[in-house]
This record gives sequence, structure tokens and C-alpha cells, in this order.
Amino acid sequence: MIDVRFEEEYAEGHIPGAALIPLPVLEEKIDQLDKEKLYLVVCRSGTRSAQASQLLADNGFKKIYNMENGMNEWSFETEK
Repeated sequence: MIDVRFEEEYAEGHIPGAALIPLPVLEEKIDQLDKEKLYLVVCRSGTRSAQASQLLADNGFKKIYNMENGMNEWSFETEK
């Protein structure tokens, strides 16, 4: 799971196990990700994660899922 929000948002609460890679730095860190793995991409509302998902797809990633409505709709456990 990749959380593409800013560090401050992530610190306020994130899904356990989610890796923080803010959208503005995702492209420069894309080589650190495995194109064969499945990724769920999350942000606050689904907009940035949709952009991140498209960026990943444009770079050859096939197993990408965008969490629509993002953390706004997440009603399960979070950690800080």
C-alpha cells in the first residue's frame, strides 16, 4: 500500500503498513518499486491517488488499485 499524501497528513493517521511516498516525489522514487507487486494507492479523497495510479500505469505497473474516496471513507484502524 502506498500513501501519497504529505507527511503531515500521514502523521495524523494512516492505514497500518502503508508506505509514505508523497505524490510530488513518487516519480523520482518509482525505480524503488517492484512492477510485479500489487499496489493499493491511497490519499485523502482519491484525487492524488488517481494521479499516482496513472503515473504508475504509465511506467509499466499492471497491478494498481486506487482507493476511491481515500482516507475520507476509511473507517477502520489507523496508526500515527
